[in-house]
Amino acid sequence: MENPLLLFPQLNISASKDKSYYKVMKSTIKEEPHQASKPGAKQKRNRLSLLLQKPEFHEGDHLAKPGNLTKAASVTPEEALKWGESFDRLLSEKAGLDAFTKFLKTEFSEENIEFWMACEDYKKSKAAHELLPKAKTIYETFIRKDAPKEVNLDFQTKEVTSQNIDHPLITTFDAAQTTVYRLMEQDSYPRFLRSDPYLNLLKGRNPSRPTLRRRSRSFTVNDFQGVRPDFTVW
Repeated sequence: MENPLLLFPQLNISASKDKSYYKVMKSTIKEEPHQASKPGAKQKRNRLSLLLQKPEFHEGDHLAKPGNLTKAASVTPEEALKWGESFDRLLSEKAGLDAFTKFLKTEFSEENIEFWMACEDYKKSKAAHELLPKAKTIYETFIRKDAPKEVNLDFQTKEVTSQNIDHPLITTFDAAQTTVYRLMEQDSYPRFLRSDPYLNLLKGRNPSRPTLRRRSRSFTVNDFQGVRPDFTVW
């Protein structure tokens, strides 16, 4: 019988797992079927994205490395209190960003923080030739109609962004990023500050056993571990 590795080269377990976010996102785009616009379609896409997330998304994530699995659990009440000073302060803290990302997952809206982080990485591009492939990936993943992780943008912002994709600039996603940032700041951030995981961090104690809710559940501090997508490697 022929060698199965010759028939199915994708089974080659010796292949390197060091894939860039750009390559992984392209494969995700191809695998994600287009869905007709209908009530609840976006929520279903978000639920599906949680199930289809690949291990490569988290490889290289310094918050998820074995040596840092107690990162969020070591947050002091004083440190957590600073997250409530401003949304900027929350996102500037690695543990805060990690905790907020986990909170958005409970609301099936993690595409917002993932898009914001992708834009932050895009603006750090050091060469002009890096912009086009990155811009295409961000557009196909977060902006085009029925994208696998489509973010909520007004018509004008989406149109302006779409028109610049073929000849992207470092500022191409600024308007869209600002829109999503404001949405999180005014909507998700206040709910995060009222959430059980955050309040328990302020009290310096572990949350009680998770209880079911309509859209989400209460998480333990350990549930805030290793959820930050890696956008630093392209």
